[in-house]
Amino acid sequence: MPRFSKPIKVKFLNEADNYFGNLDSKVQKKFFVSFDKLQAGFKGKWFEPLRDGIWEFRQRDSQKFYRIYAFWDKTEENETLVIGTHGFDKKSNKAPKSEIEKAKRIKEDYFKAKNKEK
Repeated sequence: MPRFSKPIKVKFLNEADNYFGNLDSKVQKKFFVSFDKLQAGFKGKWFEPLRDGIWEFRQRDSQKFYRIYAFWDKTEENETLVIGTHGFDKKSNKAPKSEIEKAKRIKEDYFKAKNKEK
């Protein structure tokens, strides 16, 4: 597995946090393993790029696929943030274009708000 050089921290925006909080505890545990691996500096098939700077955390059980979309915020001096935008359940493994567009809008809003704070 490739490693990253800068410390990484996974953070959720409200919608991703709400989605995650409503998941079954077994699915949450699977996601926690993915978050821990990424924060330890590893990446793998459980966290992959989609397009336009949007990435997805992937998990599944016997019935559904679970996705949490995210993007990188490398503007922090001491760490890199991976910001979870939102999550959803699906029955196929294909990434819905509308969900990617939603994540892109959330990413744009995040950076606009962050730039206003400076």
